[in-house]
Amino acid sequence: MKHLFQAALNWSSNKSQEETTSRSTKNHQIKIEGKPVLNVSAAKAFKGDPSLYNPEDLLLSSLVSCHMMSYLYVCSQNEIEVLEYSDHAEATLEVNPDGSGRFVEAKLFPKVKISNPDQIELALELHTKANQLCFIANSCNFPVLHEGSCE
Repeated sequence: MKHLFQAALNWSSNKSQEETTSRSTKNHQIKIEGKPVLNVSAAKAFKGDPSLYNPEDLLLSSLVSCHMMSYLYVCSQNEIEVLEYSDHAEATLEVNPDGSGRFVEAKLFPKVKISNPDQIELALELHTKANQLCFIANSCNFPVLHEGSCE
């Protein structure tokens, strides 16, 4: 089974050559039908607008979100009632001397609260299964690690 996802990107300088700054030239919009426009720029480290999302933010956000949804799915399969879920993830980007780069690792730190304390050990183990099912983690060419906690 395959699913197609689409996104449209729009960019315009809207300034004369003299007025254009490296920051403004990196701002753009992504449109997905039926959803609010997403204003995006480069990361601050790459002279983008720090008030906007950047591709690196969005990649990490996708990992965190997908892992949570996969985790909730495997918990429901194992009859674990999840009451709360939070995460404060981080990803490491290495930039090469030629300007190319790549993420080399992402770490997720999911903190989960469940209703039955007898299921804490299983709830922690299920992060591995969730990681195996996560569409986004499976699409990455770098390790996606998780250090979960549960109460």
